[in-house]
Amino acid sequence: MDELLREFLTETTESLDHVDAQLVRFEREPNNRQVLSGIFRLVHTIKGTCGFLGLPRLEALTHAAETLMGKFRDGMPVTGEAVSLVLAAIDRIKAILDGLEQLQREPPGDDADLIDRLTRAAARRQSASCESRSEQSDGEIHDAAGLRNLAESNDTAGSIASQSIRVNIDTLDQLMTIVSELVLTRNQLLEVLRRHDESEFNVPLQRLSNVTTQVQQEVMKTRMQPIGNAWQKLPRVVRDLSTELGKEIGLEMDGADTELDRQVLELVKDPLTHLVRNCADHGIESADERSAAGKPRRGTIRLGASRQGGYVVIEIADDGRGLDTARIQAKALEAGLVSEADIAAKSELQINDLIFAPGFSTASQVTSISGRGVGMDVVRSNIERIGGMVDVKSRLGHGTSFVIKIPLTLAIVAALIVEIAGQRFAFPQLSVLELVRLGTEHRIERIKAAAVLRLRHQLLPLVEVKKTLQLGAGDDANGFVVVTQAGNQTFGAVVDNVFHTEEIVIKPVSSKLRHIEIYSGMTILGDGSVIMVVDPNVLAQSLGEVAAPRSEAVNDTVEPEPSSAQDAVSLLVFRAGSERLKAVPLPRVSRIEEIDCPAIEVADGQYIVKYRDELMPLLGFNLQARIEKQGPQPVLVFTEQGRSIGLIIDEIVDIAEEKLDVEVLGDRPGILGYALLKGGITEILDVGFFLQRGGLLGRAA
Repeated sequence: MDELLREFLTETTESLDHVDAQLVRFEREPNNRQVLSGIFRLVHTIKGTCGFLGLPRLEALTHAAETLMGKFRDGMPVTGEAVSLVLAAIDRIKAILDGLEQLQREPPGDDADLIDRLTRAAARRQSASCESRSEQSDGEIHDAAGLRNLAESNDTAGSIASQSIRVNIDTLDQLMTIVSELVLTRNQLLEVLRRHDESEFNVPLQRLSNVTTQVQQEVMKTRMQPIGNAWQKLPRVVRDLSTELGKEIGLEMDGADTELDRQVLELVKDPLTHLVRNCADHGIESADERSAAGKPRRGTIRLGASRQGGYVVIEIADDGRGLDTARIQAKALEAGLVSEADIAAKSELQINDLIFAPGFSTASQVTSISGRGVGMDVVRSNIERIGGMVDVKSRLGHGTSFVIKIPLTLAIVAALIVEIAGQRFAFPQLSVLELVRLGTEHRIERIKAAAVLRLRHQLLPLVEVKKTLQLGAGDDANGFVVVTQAGNQTFGAVVDNVFHTEEIVIKPVSSKLRHIEIYSGMTILGDGSVIMVVDPNVLAQSLGEVAAPRSEAVNDTVEPEPSSAQDAVSLLVFRAGSERLKAVPLPRVSRIEEIDCPAIEVADGQYIVKYRDELMPLLGFNLQARIEKQGPQPVLVFTEQGRSIGLIIDEIVDIAEEKLDVEVLGDRPGILGYALLKGGITEILDVGFFLQRGGLLGRAA
């Protein structure tokens, strides 16, 4: 059944039950204007909803009843016969609703006689006897009997109206608090159980644990609401903004039935509203601007939601002008939010992210909509406060997209309990992808000062949590790596030990610790210990750049003569231009960068990019090297005498520690020769060739 129709049946049935009681009271107290007004509003609401849903039979009948109630408001005397007539109409409406529930459409029938009697009763200005029920026509009696039989043919106990009740929100909140305490108590009992392998309480405690989990899940369901409830006012907001700004703007919504916790829903309403207003004000151009750019005059804001695991992902996108990175950079420098050095080291995505900085605004003047220097920073802080994250993506001239990822609930979450420097901490389970034990197979390596882990032929950046929390130096040889995802970023958190996963009740951080941003909350374990909950979003901010040590100055144009007697060296293995693996001694690489493709330009047939306050040429392995229009482009940076060139590659594969034995010399420019690495033929890069091509060591032959 359509959800809108289901809601209509539930609410209308409740309203009609209320009308029954109020009509009887009104008959006893005909001068009680408050009761009369309440009845009139209920009938009027039902009539309006019927018109909206396209239910003409119900609309006509409720309109006639509303007209008679209106005459009572105008002073027409109230008689028992008139009230009985209204009650008859209410009974008929209930019967039609029963048929509507079963057939998914209005049941066939004719209410003309009842409507005529209601209309004639409303037309009388003086007290007069109304026709009695016995004066019903044969057709009307037959129609009412048919509806009555249709309702009685089904089990009324299973009707939609009987399947739901209204409960005060405070009652649900109190119930959630009680369940939270029940979960804590369950955890304490399970902790006792772990210390006693054989106990007569094993079976009942395990049963109690399962029942507690079921109770928790069912209570959570009572708090779940469709996210569309937070979107209800947005069409009006967009309409008003369209008028105020003099723009043509439409709003499209998808996924409104996606559910999340009521508490989260309330907290996300304001950020959503602000982002929609931002798209209308900053994103969508005027109709004339859009026409000049070859776009439809009407701009569109799209709002979508979907559930991904324990998160709800919301996207607010527009097809407007997109973010102007150069303007954002200039405004950030003007406001003193960043320095020239900071800007030089940032990618385009990182510069665009500055719109979330406190006090940032690109508005040229303060209006009622924007330009006050507050808003986007509050949006991000409010979303992160509930354990969510927000990212921005943009393409100049094509539009901007804000992606919000928020947890389904805040009260009870699964957490991984870990040990760091002898203390226990909790990592939200939703952010944990996998666990890796450090040892001979997996070990921490370092590119420049940044720690990385080779995991399935990928380089995973690491956060040494012990150092981040200033609890001492980390141990590169032992411990575990918690592979974590925060937003679009995946990284590893190095911890000393891993215990178990436990459902925890998150409590607010003490006021004395709120200045430590890395903690999103605190919880009580089963043994009574109070531990801190680590915020993966803040932990990700402490990541260092994945960069190799800067190379020493090269005094020759050729590589050192390879020898089979060389000791093992660190080799960066990658792919570029073909599927065959390529490798270069790691110390020769200054940095490994990911450059935003839109930031790369072409001058005289040469790819160039602004890099650290200078223009850096980008070279490929062949003249047909192409760069995508969007997304990140991996680049190896080589530096000589203060100048840099970038080598375009496809992907980083591995870091290998092996003896470099070039068995066959290369016959192609840029390839020194071929070697066997891990049983496969690998091309060894001639760095000098590319330094010459980039003009750092003279001209290449």
